Amino acid sequence: MEELRKVSVVIPVFNEEENVPILYKKLKRVLEELPYDYEIIFVDDGSTDRTRERLEEIARKDKKVKVIEFARNFGQTAAMAAGMDYATGDVIITMDGDLQNDPEDIPRLLEKIKEGYDVVSGWRKNRKDAAISRKLPSKIANWLIGKLTGVEIHDYGCTLKAYRSDVIKRVRLYGELHRFIPALASTVTSTNKIVEIPVKHHPRIYGKSKYGISRTFKVISDLFFIWFLKKFMQKPIHFFGILGLILFLLGFFPFTYLVFLKLTGHSIGNRPLLIISVLFILAGIQMFTTGIISEVLMRIYYESQDKKPYVVRRALNVEEE
Repeated sequence: MEELRKVSVVIPVFNEEENVPILYKKLKRVLEELPYDYEIIFVDDGSTDRTRERLEEIARKDKKVKVIEFARNFGQTAAMAAGMDYATGDVIITMDGDLQNDPEDIPRLLEKIKEGYDVVSGWRKNRKDAAISRKLPSKIANWLIGKLTGVEIHDYGCTLKAYRSDVIKRVRLYGELHRFIPALASTVTSTNKIVEIPVKHHPRIYGKSKYGISRTFKVISDLFFIWFLKKFMQKPIHFFGILGLILFLLGFFPFTYLVFLKLTGHSIGNRPLLIISVLFILAGIQMFTTGIISEVLMRIYYESQDKKPYVVRRALNVEEE
């Protein structure tokens, strides 16, 4: 990659009033020792405690700290997207605001970026979370994501990651897709440019975790969307067309058989096969038309205006374009 001049650290936070001042001090100490310019971008995702006040105090004292305040809670994906949109560094590093990620791992992430990788993902090898509610569902999800997307890393859920800015800014984040960023990044760069390194992980001391086992169901539903996005985003007709052809044929052959019986004098009006074959034919035609509509929507998606999945109430230490 080109010479690394500036690093942006993006941190989505929600109700982390105790953690924010401590994290800032740790980050500042690490970043000041690096031979690069830097900025710290906190994205307050509609906190209801004193997180906003803590961030405003920090931003007033340090112009290298940007604070993006959301009008309400939009979720971690939107917060991540906002931080990346406002980032001006050659490399963007993301991390959690709960002190479980360690800023001292940042130089190691940057070393991998300098080696030529586009995405460096942290792996919480010795994860300090509950085994049943957090670690087990995470292992199952990571295995599924790797098999379906082709990007096999151990820890998709680790927020501590580094991205080349010109790569990650081509990835659009919506819904709750932040956990799939390495898989999404593989649509704009080679999987050989994605690497994983072990990072430290600390138990949460202050505040409450925002995640539970219920998140597993969201991960599974999003996973199939990512699979479709990677395989068929630019050609959805290939997915719907093949499915439509299969359904159409499943209905066409039995229907042809029934027509033959009718022409030879047999009664077919009371046969369930008639209804089933017609349903399959109609479903096949519907899949074909869905594929055509999807092709049109895909073109609208690529050609429409650039809309953001969040609303910013105020931005501190940010130059308006």
